[in-house]
Amino acid sequence: MRAYKSKVVTPIRLPDREERETNLDRAGYNVFNLDSSDVFVDLLTDSGTGTMSDAQWAALMRGDEAYAGSESFDRLKSAVSDVMGFERVIPAHQGRGAENVLYGALVEDGDYVPNNTHFDTTRAHIANAGAEPVDCPLDGALAGDRDFAGNLDVAKVRDLADEVGAEKIPAVLVTITNNSLAGQPVSVENVREARAVADELDAVLVIDACRFAENAHFVREREAEFEGASVAEVAREQLSYADAIVMSGKKDGLVNIGGFVGLREDADALYERAHERAILFEGFTTYGGMAGRDVAAMAVGLREAVEDSYIRDRVEQVRRLGDLLADRDVPVHRPTGGHAVYVDAAAFLPEIPRAEFPGQALVCELYRGGGVRAVELGSFAFPDSNRPELVRLALPRRTYGADHLEHVAETFESVAERRDAGEISGLEITKEPEMAELRHFSAELRPMNE
Repeated sequence: MRAYKSKVVTPIRLPDREERETNLDRAGYNVFNLDSSDVFVDLLTDSGTGTMSDAQWAALMRGDEAYAGSESFDRLKSAVSDVMGFERVIPAHQGRGAENVLYGALVEDGDYVPNNTHFDTTRAHIANAGAEPVDCPLDGALAGDRDFAGNLDVAKVRDLADEVGAEKIPAVLVTITNNSLAGQPVSVENVREARAVADELDAVLVIDACRFAENAHFVREREAEFEGASVAEVAREQLSYADAIVMSGKKDGLVNIGGFVGLREDADALYERAHERAILFEGFTTYGGMAGRDVAAMAVGLREAVEDSYIRDRVEQVRRLGDLLADRDVPVHRPTGGHAVYVDAAAFLPEIPRAEFPGQALVCELYRGGGVRAVELGSFAFPDSNRPELVRLALPRRTYGADHLEHVAETFESVAERRDAGEISGLEITKEPEMAELRHFSAELRPMNE
C-alpha cells in the first residue's frame, strides 16, 4: 500500500524502436550518453532522481541563502544530530564531494583502505589520494540466501594489516547497504566487529551512510536483537559505532542534490583538515556548494527517510520488481536490496564472454527493447576485477508506479526473445578515459558483430 499520493506529474514518452536504435548508436552504446527525454523508465540510478515531499518543497521556499551562518545549515545540523547522531557536519554538493573532503584529509600516498566493497567514486577518490582501495567482502556473498551478504569480512582486514602493517591502514570503511554487491545489507553486529578491528589498528571507522535508512529496515527485519525497534532507532544504533560518515543526500536524504561529512565532537584534528578541504573544493562550510534551499530540503528529507511507513513502501516496491522479473525466469539476486534489483547478466546472456561485457550488452538491449535505462556494474564498470557481471535496476524514490514496473518486466521478456534467437551481440570499447575506475561514465563501445 502506497504511503503517499502524487501531486505533480511529468509527461514521459516511449520513442519508437527505430528512434531508440539511432539513439543507442549515437550514444556510443553507453546509456550515460542518452538524453533523459529519450528514456521511458529511467533506472540508471536512485541518486538524486527521486520525488520530494510537499514538506520538502515548503522548506525550499524557506531556504536561507546566506553565504555564512545560514539558518538552513542549522536545520541540517540539527537533523543530522537527531537522526544520525553526529555533532559536526561539513556539507558538500553531493556524495563524491564529501568523499573528496574526507578521504583527501584522511588517507595519503602508500596507504591501504579496506571496505566491504568500494563503489566507483569511493574507489576513485581513495586511489586519487595515492592509497590502495581493498575490497573485503564475504567469500561467496551472493552464492546463497544470506540475511547480511553485504557484511565486511573483518578477518580479511586483519590479514591485510598483517601483510602491509597496521600503520598503513588509516581507515576502515563499511558501505551500507553494499551497493556494489547487489545492494545487500550490513548487520549491526558486523559494524560492531568493524569497530573492534578499527580500534585494534588505531584506524578511523567510516560508514558510507547514503542508504542508512534502507539498511536499518533490513536490520529490523532480519537481526533478532532489533525485532520491534523502529527504523530510526536501528539507524542511530548502527551509526553510533562510526567515527565518521560520508553521506550522499541524493539517496536517503531524499533530495536531488547535496551531501555531507559527519564527524564526532572530539575529532578535532580530522575536522580541521576536512574543514579546510571543504572550503577549498566545496565552498564555505555552512553551504558546501549547495543553495540554502537545497540544504533545507535535505534537513527535512533525512527525517522523512526514517519514517517506518515511507521505508516500508520503498523496500516493498523494489521487492515487487524483483518478483516480477523472477516470475519471468530473469536471474535476479535474492533477497533483493533496498534500492535496486540486480540481474546476473552472465547467467542471462551466457553466450557472451566476459571480455565482451555481457552486462553492458544487456543494458543496451533493455533500452533498445523498451526504452528502459539501467546500469552495468561488472567488468565494464570495474575493470581488472573479479566482480560478478551485474546489471542494476535502481528505482528512484517515490517516482514510478506499478505500470512502470510491469513495463520493465515486459521489456525483459522481449530481450529474452532476441537472446533466444541469437540476435544479441557482445561489445568492444572504442574510446575510454585515462582513469579506468570511472570509464563506464564516458567510454564508448560498438557491437562485436558490426
